Amino acid sequence: MTNTQYIFGLLCITAVCLETTYAISCYECNSSTDKRCIGDQNNQLSEDLKRPCPDKKDGKPYTLCRKIKQMIDFEVNGLKPDSRVIRTCGWDDSQYKNQCYHRSGFGGRQEVCGCDKDGCNGSYVITASSLLISVLLVILKINIF
Repeated sequence: MTNTQYIFGLLCITAVCLETTYAISCYECNSSTDKRCIGDQNNQLSEDLKRPCPDKKDGKPYTLCRKIKQMIDFEVNGLKPDSRVIRTCGWDDSQYKNQCYHRSGFGGRQEVCGCDKDGCNGSYVITASSLLISVLLVILKINIF
């Protein structure tokens, strides 16, 4: 193996092993101004609501997506009782990453969920895994015959 082939091989291996970090992509919308933010009848969101998150103010990239459900329980500061869903980019280095937490105050409350995968702040559809379906079919077959 020549030196050129050796160096080329090392460069290829290095290029494969290097990890490039890109900003996360999240759904960004507010159901008070865009009803599509709630999701359709199948709990799906329009893909045009998904956007790459920009850099944070100080140049640090966003690290998670947020879904916030806000409920205003009674009229406060001129705001009528209402509920809305807000989906956005966020950053949070606390213990709440990939979890939800609740906040409440006079007249309102909110559930804030954060997740760290692209598009993870979308609506969730409950689906059964192939393994679960296979196991259930085997159990049914055993019980039926």
